[in-house]
Amino acid sequence: MSMKQGSYREPYFACKRASMSSGSLGLVRLVCFCCPGMFNVINGMGAGGQMDDNTAKNGNVALYACFAVFGYLGGGFYNILGGRLCLLFGGLSYALYSGSLLNYNNTGNAGFVIGASAILGVGAGILWTTQGVVMMAYPAEDQKGRCVGLFWIIFNLGGVMGAFIPFGLNFHSEAGAVSNSTYLAFLVIMIIGAIAGLTLLPPEKVVRDDGSRVHVEKFSNVWHEIVEIVKLFTDKYMLLLIPMCLASNWFYSYQFGAVNGVLFNLRTRSFNNAFYWGFQMIGAFALGTFLDNPRFDRRARALYGLAIVGAMFTATWGGGLALQLQYTREDHPKNIDFIDNPGAFWPKWLLYVFYGLCDAALQTYAYWLMGALSNDSTVLARYAGFYKGLQSAGGAIAWRIDAVNTAFLTQLIISWALFTVSLPFTYFIAKDVKEINNVEEGKETIEA
Repeated sequence: MSMKQGSYREPYFACKRASMSSGSLGLVRLVCFCCPGMFNVINGMGAGGQMDDNTAKNGNVALYACFAVFGYLGGGFYNILGGRLCLLFGGLSYALYSGSLLNYNNTGNAGFVIGASAILGVGAGILWTTQGVVMMAYPAEDQKGRCVGLFWIIFNLGGVMGAFIPFGLNFHSEAGAVSNSTYLAFLVIMIIGAIAGLTLLPPEKVVRDDGSRVHVEKFSNVWHEIVEIVKLFTDKYMLLLIPMCLASNWFYSYQFGAVNGVLFNLRTRSFNNAFYWGFQMIGAFALGTFLDNPRFDRRARALYGLAIVGAMFTATWGGGLALQLQYTREDHPKNIDFIDNPGAFWPKWLLYVFYGLCDAALQTYAYWLMGALSNDSTVLARYAGFYKGLQSAGGAIAWRIDAVNTAFLTQLIISWALFTVSLPFTYFIAKDVKEINNVEEGKETIEA
C-alpha cells in the first residue's frame, strides 16, 4: 500500500495549528505575566509599598481615568496599529510606572508618579484590549473557557512569583517603603515582557487547533473605526454589560487599601498578595473548566456560571462585612504579622484570598461571556476595549472615593451593591448565548 503525500504533511500541519493559536495565546500570557502581573504586586502592597499612600491613590485615579478613555478606544488602536505595537507600547508604560516608583523612593517626586500613572493608563488600555482580542478570538469555541482560565493562571502566576520578591527583600525590614532593588527587579521584568510582545502573530495568520481561521474584518479607515466604537453604546448586550464592567475592578481600592494596606505590616502584605493571586489561579481554572464542560449546552453554562459567581461574591462579601464592622478607618489594628500574631492573622488572610478567588471567577466569566457573543477578532477588539474602558472608569471613581478618606464600611457597601445590581442585567445576556457562532466565519478551515 503506497503512502500519500498528505500522510507526511499531517503531523506538520497539526503542529503548526497548535503553535499558531496556542503560541500566540502563550505569548500574551507571558507579556501579562511580566507587566500587569508585576503591577498587581506593587499595587497590592497598599500604596505601591510606599510610606505616602496619598500619592499612590492619586496616581491610581490618574491611571484609571486615562485607562477608561484609552481602554474604550483600545479596540480602534488595535484594529489600526496591530497587536505587536500595542503590546510593546503597553508593556513599556508599565516599566515607566515602576521606574517612577524607583525615582520616588529616592527623590520623593510625586509628580513623576502621577504622570507615569496617567501614561500607564494609556498603555494599559491598549495592552488589555489586545489581550482580550487574543484570549477571546484566537481559541476554538469549545476551548474559550479553558483559554481564559489558563490566561488568568499564568497572569496571576506573575503576581504570585512577584509577590515573593518584596517578601524576600523586605522580610527583615522595619520600614514602610519598599527597597530600590525591589522596584529595579520589577522594572527589568516589565521591559522583558514589553519586548516579547513584538513576536505576536497577527490574527489573519492564525490557524486554530481545529483548523479554522480567525475571522478578521478588513480595516477600512479611521473614521469607520470611530463610528463602530461609538455604536457600541447602541449594542444591547454591551449596554446590559455596563454594570458588571463598572463592578469588576471597583473593589480593588477597598481590598488593597482598607484590608491589606492598613491591617498588616510590609512582609505580611507581600505574603498575603502571593496567596491572593494564587487563589485567583484556582478560581480561574475551576470556572474556566466548567464553562467549557460539554455536559451542558453553552446557554446553560452561561446561566450556571453566573449563579456560581453570584453565590461566591455574596458569601465572601458577607464575611467581609463581618470583619469590617470590627474596625474603622480611624481605629483599626496595625502591623499584624503572620508569624507574630497568628490568631489575628489567619481569619483575615482567609477572607483576603477569597476576595482574590472571586475576582478571578468574575473576570473569567465576563471574558467568556463576551467571547460567546462573537468570533470576529475586530468586533471582539471593540468589546474588550469597551469592557476595560468602563471597568477602569469604575476603578478611577473607586480610588478617588478612597483618596478622599471615605469610610471603609461605605466603600465595602458600594462595592458589594454594585456587583449585586449587575447580576440581573448580566442574566439577560447569558440567556441569549448561542451554542455556536462559527457561521460568521464561513467555517473556513485549513485541512491537514
